[in-house]
Amino acid sequence: MLRPCGRGLVLSLAVAAAAAVTVWLADWWGSRAGFRLFVPEDLARYRGGPGDPGLYLAVLGRVYDVSSGRRHYEPGAHYSGFAGRDASRAFVTGDYSEAGLVDDVSSLSFSEMLILHNWLSFYEKNYVFVGRVTGRFYRDNGLPTAELTKIEAMITKGLEANKQEQKDKQKFPPCNAEWSITKGSRFWCSQKSGGVNRDWIGVPRKLYKPGAKDPHCVCVRTTGPPSDQRDNPRHSNRGDLDDPNLEEYIGCPPLATTCSLPLLT
Repeated sequence: MLRPCGRGLVLSLAVAAAAAVTVWLADWWGSRAGFRLFVPEDLARYRGGPGDPGLYLAVLGRVYDVSSGRRHYEPGAHYSGFAGRDASRAFVTGDYSEAGLVDDVSSLSFSEMLILHNWLSFYEKNYVFVGRVTGRFYRDNGLPTAELTKIEAMITKGLEANKQEQKDKQKFPPCNAEWSITKGSRFWCSQKSGGVNRDWIGVPRKLYKPGAKDPHCVCVRTTGPPSDQRDNPRHSNRGDLDDPNLEEYIGCPPLATTCSLPLLT
């Protein structure tokens, strides 16, 4: 994984990733020459056992030859339940029972769809694509079903939301936090708090996000122009302190990098 080295690099990577994903999805869901169509009963023969014709598994209807990873998928191996079928749901839930090893992902959330998308990327990168299995995700002619189109839309929307979340995190990195039964809560900022490397420290503030029930602590830049006015030479040199969604912690010095909130007695 690339280590973030600055706000501009992170956002550039996010935009590039989103553009690349559009191409990947078009290739995955659309037509692709030279692939084989399996019916579920045919795919079930590819469990990697003695006399079986191969060792295959499917993710979102796409079939991969996982023979090179045989020790993971062959009969008796930890992930043997994935072989010879499409068990897309289990990649997210971790339910390896017969009831859980299914292709029905209709109840998964946007974030869970992104996890499944990451698994699809993993198999696309590390194993050989051999075809598609008809049924839930592909029709008898090999083209996507309405359900797969809906999943594509969810993944695209989830990726866009994730890109916005990363952008917001660069502006307002989460605080470091600790709590004890004797001292209460302590929040503090550093140049790496929230996993965001930067050249400023910031001060703790409550951030109220639309739709969220409670605020959470973020680190706020205190100097320079506001993030949405980077090119404005006539600014107040207060960074993002005046953002309307922020609130100071009562009892904490406004420009302190650490804020302690003792237990109420």
